Amino acid sequence: MSVSLEKSTAHCVSALASSRCRTVLVVAVIIITIYAFLSRTDDFYHHQQPPYVLNQSSKTTDGIDWSRFAYTQYVTSSVYLCNSIMLLERLHHLGSRADRLLMYPEKMLPDPETWDDGGFQDAELLIKARDEYNVKLKPIQVQHRQTIDDTWADSYTKLLAFNQTQYERVIAIDADVTLLKHMDELFLLPPCPIAMPRAYWLLEKANITSPMALASHVMVIQPSEREFARIQRSVERAADDEYDMELLNKMYADTAMVLPHRPYTMLSSEFRETNHSLYLGSDDPEWDPAAVLREARTVHFSDYPMPKPWKGKLTAWDEMNIQVGA
Repeated sequence: MSVSLEKSTAHCVSALASSRCRTVLVVAVIIITIYAFLSRTDDFYHHQQPPYVLNQSSKTTDGIDWSRFAYTQYVTSSVYLCNSIMLLERLHHLGSRADRLLMYPEKMLPDPETWDDGGFQDAELLIKARDEYNVKLKPIQVQHRQTIDDTWADSYTKLLAFNQTQYERVIAIDADVTLLKHMDELFLLPPCPIAMPRAYWLLEKANITSPMALASHVMVIQPSEREFARIQRSVERAADDEYDMELLNKMYADTAMVLPHRPYTMLSSEFRETNHSLYLGSDDPEWDPAAVLREARTVHFSDYPMPKPWKGKLTAWDEMNIQVGA
């Protein structure tokens, strides 16, 4: 038995001494070392924070406190309340991380914190927005002025967004805008009192210095008491044919940060145009409506002289325009 063991040991020593065996052992050691290194690397990365995801719904991402920002909507009537809540639901569905603030006439829901009674459609819609879409409700007084065209007589109400100083930055969007993608990235723009998209449909090729160069249906605002006071003084001095867009262009046309209209704003009337060079920014553009719609963040329902599709009572002028447009 002892002799057999000695022979086996001698055989193993002889085998280990061969160059072929040494090569196999070296390769085995290298493979084991690489495997151990990769295992530790994999464990390291699995314990790191997940990458930044734009649609993530948490309030803090990459150290950003999203409660400092809000999308704002303003309401002046029951019809626009319905539109606003559809837009706010869309933000909720898209996973926007910022707050959602709805400014509405106080008579619709006097106490949004405690009053939960139903029976009134406006109040029920507001409660639905609060409870299902995490909307913060703020009762306000509608800002109305006597103007030549009553269509925009209450549009000054949107300027209350400048007074929402509980936020560092807000994005104000009109209720007649269809939101296709959220715009959370705009909250992180460099500091500026206001950023507005180019009103591309008003810019003639030969005249890019139009006094109505900026659109007001999408605005990125840094609320402040100072700017709101300036706004109020401008409203008091405004002519009866000056509405929110005219007033804001007069105040900020030379100082506002300009947002690219592609992809942040597009008019619904663009799909009826035959020349798309103003929107596409090219004299010889290739118009692909499906591709353009895929890149767009918003579509603003604006197809003058066609009336808004939710308008309850159509005038004879409205009826004529519908027939001509058809």
